[in-house]
Amino acid sequence: MIYSDIVFLKKVIELTRSSEKKFQQGDYKAAIDDKRNARRILNSESVDIKIIEKYKDELSNLYNSKYDVINDHKMRISELKKIEIVELLEKKSYEKYNQGDYKASIKALRRSEKYLST
Repeated sequence: MIYSDIVFLKKVIELTRSSEKKFQQGDYKAAIDDKRNARRILNSESVDIKIIEKYKDELSNLYNSKYDVINDHKMRISELKKIEIVELLEKKSYEKYNQGDYKASIKALRRSEKYLST
């Protein structure tokens, strides 16, 4: 990885952890804003697949749980179905954000990330 990749990855992980902390504290608006900023970085043209894979690894560490229904469901569905679910949850998140329901928005986005994690 080159230096700029490391900087992007570090910033995305920092925003993701910050979002998770704010979510746990009940500050849903700040949590969703951090998460959306991380997504903007990941969707930029300068981010390559290595950064996205490392980000997915970080999500796995963040959302690792012994009892995880989503993880069980992920093992039984195809990659295409996972992509459909992620897109649906992201759409729901943005709709809820635009309606001002930040709690529902961050929950949908966090759920979509659980499907993305490795």
